[in-house]
Amino acid sequence: MTDDRIRALLREIELHRGDQVAIITRLREIALASGPAITEEVKYGGILFSSGDSFCGAFSYAEHVTLEFSRGAALPDPHAVLEGSGKLRRHIRLLRPADIDAKHVAQYIEMARQAADR
Repeated sequence: MTDDRIRALLREIELHRGDQVAIITRLREIALASGPAITEEVKYGGILFSSGDSFCGAFSYAEHVTLEFSRGAALPDPHAVLEGSGKLRRHIRLLRPADIDAKHVAQYIEMARQAADR
């Protein structure tokens, strides 16, 4: 059932914000490859990734995609790309697929996944 919901969400993004599908697809690849037992589910209008506990989520907005970390305030930010000032959450704003490498997204996903596994 989750696979159907994810496919439906991706189709919806493609229909309304086609250029964002490449970003979301790459984020999924990175998150799912970050550990041995990663799961994904559609929740809160995006795709949440878990490894025992949720560690990040990809969300499509009108002009950008965000990769959100529910406990991002506790993550190191060596590349100064985390945005937000809330008590817990932080996010990385992505406008184009090249931002994924430029903003070191894989490193942040790995840090968040490791924190969720503790």
